[in-house]
Amino acid sequence: MLSDPTTVLLIVTGVLFAGVSKGGFGSGAAFAATPLIAMAVDPGLALGVMLPLLMLMDVAGLKAYWKQWHALSAKALILGGIPGVALGALLWQVANADVFRLLIGAVAIGFVVYQLLREAGLLKIPTRPFAWGPGLLTGVAGGFTSFISHAGGPPVAVFLLAQGMGKTAFQATTVVTFWAINIFKFIPYAALGIFTQETLTVNVVMAPVALLGVWLGIKAHRMVPERLFFRITYVLLTVTGSKLIWDAFT
Repeated sequence: MLSDPTTVLLIVTGVLFAGVSKGGFGSGAAFAATPLIAMAVDPGLALGVMLPLLMLMDVAGLKAYWKQWHALSAKALILGGIPGVALGALLWQVANADVFRLLIGAVAIGFVVYQLLREAGLLKIPTRPFAWGPGLLTGVAGGFTSFISHAGGPPVAVFLLAQGMGKTAFQATTVVTFWAINIFKFIPYAALGIFTQETLTVNVVMAPVALLGVWLGIKAHRMVPERLFFRITYVLLTVTGSKLIWDAFT
């Protein structure tokens, strides 16, 4: 993979983009890195490359947002993520990934439309407080789609932002949730042969890029106003959601 300049450029771009997103700038869009890398290599290799790097980003981001998460939401999402990951592992070899790309893309786009209609006063629905049922179901969806394509961000973003959560609590809850879910994914990935010597080599080379991205994301998160932060999140969800839908049909 590292012998082709185009492939290296796509990997660096994807890893840097994921790191910035994991650091808190445009959270929920980190999953776009995997389809970007999959443009140059086999999707299985793209998944194998990204998971250890995402885990490294999680650790870096966890320190910056330690104990600033919404505890109940994090617990519900993590508990729901366990059966979600198990389901993904069971269906990995027979599932059509394009179906999941289409569903996640639709959720991302639908969420943005929902938020814009609310802000315009065309859809007056009160903010929903935390509830265990939706949290657990969202965790299942997040764990499952994260296993299939590292694409658990949009459903989790829908659940958290619908509670009217501030940007730091939102980002901290996202970080701790996917820190746990990515740990759950590691053993099944290894058992299914998704990790290879080639992906390990890329991980070592790209680790500094991943950490740089997280650092840039943390800096941007603290400097960008909350309203603008979520505007950027909506844009990134629209772009990445559209990308997933396009990939599903093409």
